Amino acid sequence: MNIPMQTREANFDGLVGPTHNYGGLSYGNVASSSNSARRSNPKQAVQQGLQKMKSLHDMGMVQGVLAPQSRPDLYTLRRLGFTGSDSQVVQQVAKKDPALLASCFSASSMWTANAATVSPSSDCPDGRLHFTPANLVNRFHRSIEHGTTGRILRATFANEDHFSHHQALPASDHFGDEGAANHTRFCQTYGKAGVELFVYGQHAFNGQAPKPIKYPARQSLEASQAVARLHGLKDEQVVFAQQNPNVIDAGVFHNDVIAVGNSNVSFYHQLAFLNTNEVNHNLQQAMSNLGNGEMQFIEVPNDQVSVQDAVTSYLFNSQLLSLPHLNDGKMGIVVPQECLENTKVSAYLDQLIASDSAIEEILVFDLQQSMSNGGGPACLRLRVVLNEAEQAAVNPACIMSDSLFSDLMAWTEKHYRDTLCESDLADPQLITESRSALDELTQILNLGSVYDFQR
Repeated sequence: MNIPMQTREANFDGLVGPTHNYGGLSYGNVASSSNSARRSNPKQAVQQGLQKMKSLHDMGMVQGVLAPQSRPDLYTLRRLGFTGSDSQVVQQVAKKDPALLASCFSASSMWTANAATVSPSSDCPDGRLHFTPANLVNRFHRSIEHGTTGRILRATFANEDHFSHHQALPASDHFGDEGAANHTRFCQTYGKAGVELFVYGQHAFNGQAPKPIKYPARQSLEASQAVARLHGLKDEQVVFAQQNPNVIDAGVFHNDVIAVGNSNVSFYHQLAFLNTNEVNHNLQQAMSNLGNGEMQFIEVPNDQVSVQDAVTSYLFNSQLLSLPHLNDGKMGIVVPQECLENTKVSAYLDQLIASDSAIEEILVFDLQQSMSNGGGPACLRLRVVLNEAEQAAVNPACIMSDSLFSDLMAWTEKHYRDTLCESDLADPQLITESRSALDELTQILNLGSVYDFQR
């Protein structure tokens, strides 16, 4: 890998799968629900994601690729009582339960912010980088992902001397875990021990504690505590914060829809947390105790950007990046095109860049296909801090390069459809197309047998 050898934060983006469709499966996700049954464009979706990856690679970022899930999930359908050949199973489900078929065809693994929670080796007592796949039990179509997710992560980060892989938490709402979408790490420099912020929506074992009323709280405090224990994190380097129940009920289904952080900068909406002052105090105290210096808190006032504007534009579902060409701790923010189409959000971003904050540059990407299904730039990537030895131990075939970009673009042209709608899911040919695409992808990314089509 032609990467400068220092501790870096890498972004591993999920490839959009060939069955990308608008099934409206994610209750509580406003964009997903409102675009249900629209015709999708799988080829455009995967290529929009690849263009973002390549652009960040060209800017000097370490950019990786994570493979999608195999869909349809015939193993799950057979567990639910459907029998016969693969095509017969699909046709039976299409006739008897189209919603179930859409769930088992979902390409939602594209949003790798939900793939796992990741703790860098500098935070963990065994000196290894830790991964815990998210169980995603709140939504059926995502709860069937974690087994394959674990295999993909192990194939990408295979060296056990450097990487530790845990099982997903027990499949219960009491331990509902949505991965890095509710986890942010703060530090002074990436190679130094940092502070890990776990954001939860409810206390699963305390029915009297605050929680949302309209939409479910997908992350529990108990799940966050369990992941911190699995990774061996010390109490003094962990902060647990409750998401504001009211913003969950407004469509903020994950913390990364209302807040984002990088290095020592926390960029968040005024109403993001149940007790913002306490959260910020605890973060600053933990940072100071670790010798990480001062936090920079950038609070976006509700009277300038409402929660509704934040949800529709995905201002906070952005990537805060320490770009190589920026100096003195300055950062760039990767936002979707929708931010510039929202008058209030666009005006706020202009004001932000003109101020003396750490955020100095705006990078805008067209991610319309992902956005229409409820995922922006931050949803598409999993952050992984890698030191010199860990960078060398990553599967090199999964690191973005000019040649990999060219190969993957050619692969999408060969295997992806231009349009897909709900009725197309009953087409047996779609099974053949999807498997053919993933068979070739395993060769490109050197993934071995992460897919088990015969289960």
